[in-house]
Amino acid sequence: MQFKWNEKINQVTENTLVVGMDMAKRVHYACFVDERGRVIEKAFAVHQSKEGFEHLYKKIRQIMKEAKKTEVIVGIEPTGHYWMNLANFLDHYGIPLVMVNPMHVKRSKELDDNLPTKNDKKDALVIARLLKDGRFSYPRLLKEVEAELRIGFTLRSKLTEDLASIKNRIISWLDRYFPEFTQVFPAFGKMALATWEMTPLQQDIDGKSAEELVFLYRKVKGMRAPQLPKAKLLIEAATNSIGLTEGTQMARHEIATLLRQYRLLENEIESVNSQLSEMAQRTMEYELLASVPGLGDATIVDLLSEVGSFSLYENPRQLIKLAGLTLRENSSGQHKGQKHISKRGRKRLRYILFKVIVPLIRHNKGFKQLHEYYTTRQQNPLRGKQSMVVLCEKLLKVLHGICKKKVHFNEQNMMKDLYCLSEAALSIYNKTDDTEKPATLLI
Repeated sequence: MQFKWNEKINQVTENTLVVGMDMAKRVHYACFVDERGRVIEKAFAVHQSKEGFEHLYKKIRQIMKEAKKTEVIVGIEPTGHYWMNLANFLDHYGIPLVMVNPMHVKRSKELDDNLPTKNDKKDALVIARLLKDGRFSYPRLLKEVEAELRIGFTLRSKLTEDLASIKNRIISWLDRYFPEFTQVFPAFGKMALATWEMTPLQQDIDGKSAEELVFLYRKVKGMRAPQLPKAKLLIEAATNSIGLTEGTQMARHEIATLLRQYRLLENEIESVNSQLSEMAQRTMEYELLASVPGLGDATIVDLLSEVGSFSLYENPRQLIKLAGLTLRENSSGQHKGQKHISKRGRKRLRYILFKVIVPLIRHNKGFKQLHEYYTTRQQNPLRGKQSMVVLCEKLLKVLHGICKKKVHFNEQNMMKDLYCLSEAALSIYNKTDDTEKPATLLI
């Protein structure tokens, strides 16, 4: 949950013990200060272990008693994934954990000693003093299905990267031993995989007829109907191939290894996708998100994995900021800078939104009409990508609205409520065909 800055400052009172922690892989450092930033306990080491965490908890209870504090707040700089174990431990004891922006730590560490030096003890103190000024945010600790979706989504992303790496290695192998192969099979289809399994090298194809090749490829599991014309083209390509003819024994072993890895990763990705889809369908928001034309099953899984529950956000602006779509500009005096998106947020969420907005513009009448309006209006028309950025923000507002109110997507309500269309413009929108709707909607 996000708080305004004044409300964040009010969280730290004279009864609050402020704990700043610099996170690392093995040893963290914690520093205790009061509401004014005065040091109560100098930075000390906290080991990444159960004993280390228990020692930190006892130390917090001891200092709270000695300093007569009734509340405590722990702040960290999110360094990789090292903070997650501590967050789980503190959540068990009901101790609130907040985060400070690493950029804020970097830019404010010279305020105390006017030196750019960096060490763990100094960073812990800087983090603590940022907390007492309210310069922190509350992380959402994902649990149950939300945690499963996030972990599964990350796993699938890693598997997809590995699969792309294997594809590149196979292409590299083909460039060396059978460069003409891609002229016959430009994609990684079933017959291409069967060819690599049964006749990977040009020497394996020489002397065989197209019918013999088709007979061989039918033996491969999952290959039902090899194409005879493709087999003929393959023979022609092998006859005129300039591929290497030395080192063929290990070359066969290499392509066989790559092929096994490729198929294994494909099966793993399919399995993960199936589990993620099943988990997403158990959530309360799946049916609501599926009511938006143009949002497929895979996209809904991706959105829920990155965002979690839309209804837990107080305001859609939080989602826009999470995606890094808030606008920034550099202006000074008479100079007026151009506006760009901040890109401060979840990169993968921003990628998902841009990926889904294209089919939405094509298949969702409301988003299609808005895109036409933004790009063709007389005053300040937007370029195509600029319009897509605006529509990504609109999409987040729509998804937040239907999940918060627990209603299915309604195109007319979206056009009327979110964009304040006049009744006359809405009437024109409802009566005209998709091909005839003019871009005259007013926002």
